[in-house]
Amino acid sequence: MLITTTPAIADREIAQTIGLVRGSAVRASHLGRDIWAFMKNLVGGEIDDYTKLMAEAREQAIDRMVAEARAQGADAVVGLRFANSTIASGAAEVLAYGTAVRLAQR
Repeated sequence: MLITTTPAIADREIAQTIGLVRGSAVRASHLGRDIWAFMKNLVGGEIDDYTKLMAEAREQAIDRMVAEARAQGADAVVGLRFANSTIASGAAEVLAYGTAVRLAQR
C-alpha cells in the first residue's frame, strides 16, 4: 500500500478515487508516566514515554486506515493527514485520514 501526504503519486496515474478512509487510536497514559512527566516539567526536556505513546498511536491509526482502504479495494492512500484531540485527562485520540485510490496499471 502506497501512502503519501501529496495529492498524487509521482510517475503513477490515479485510475479511480474511492473516497475518504480513516483510522483512529485513543491512548491513555498511566500513573507512572504521569509522575515522570510532572518531574520532567520541573526540569525541562523531552518526555520520552509520551513521545513513544503518541508514535504508537499514530502507527496504529495508520494501520487501521490502511485496513479500511484495502477493504475498499484501494492500492494507495493520497493526502494523508493527522489530527489529534484530547478525549479526557491523560487520554488522546490520533486520527489518520486520507483519500483511498486505485492506481492505473503500468
